[in-house]
Amino acid sequence: MDVPPERLTGWLNRFANRHGSLDTTLADDVVSVRAEDGSTARIPVPFPPLKVSGGLLTSLAAHAGVDRTIGVLLVRLGGHAAGVFHGTELKVSKVDSRLVHGRSAAGGWSSQHRFARRRDGQARAALQAAAAVAGRILLPYVPDLDALVTGGDKSAVETVLEEPQLAPLRPLVSDRFLAVPDPKRAILDQTPEQFRALQILVHDVTRD
Repeated sequence: MDVPPERLTGWLNRFANRHGSLDTTLADDVVSVRAEDGSTARIPVPFPPLKVSGGLLTSLAAHAGVDRTIGVLLVRLGGHAAGVFHGTELKVSKVDSRLVHGRSAAGGWSSQHRFARRRDGQARAALQAAAAVAGRILLPYVPDLDALVTGGDKSAVETVLEEPQLAPLRPLVSDRFLAVPDPKRAILDQTPEQFRALQILVHDVTRD
């Protein structure tokens, strides 16, 4: 499940109320929570590392709630979007769409072959356009970015980031990959709800 940073403390309190006192550990950028009844919750640290000051869970909640400068790159063959957020505020962005035909065509072998070549050309043009937008929007912010969050089609994103001019972005790519439909402005606007949320994997022994 995904839990917004602002609700993490409340979620943990409810987990403790249902399952008993909590024991916590931190290893490999994952906070492990074990309740008195044996139920567990695993919480990957967003934008690691986590600096612990005081209690582990208090530190995690504070860490998750920090307003970071995050780049976002969403790519599908039908379109792409790039933006820079500070917290939930979108500072700069560019969204574009590209026509890429489907994977099949009617007709004989020669017609299908021409169609495939045309589609491949459209796909290359679409990914090159996405790389150009990523460079224009994201590269100027590299010194300020805490991370780059990507989403859409993983293969398309990887192809875009292979462009030599985008090399400064690669070390910033987060492990979090966003499952989104064709990138539109509304989709880009909603990405903080996903990349700011904590992913929690719960094992509830009372339901076994």
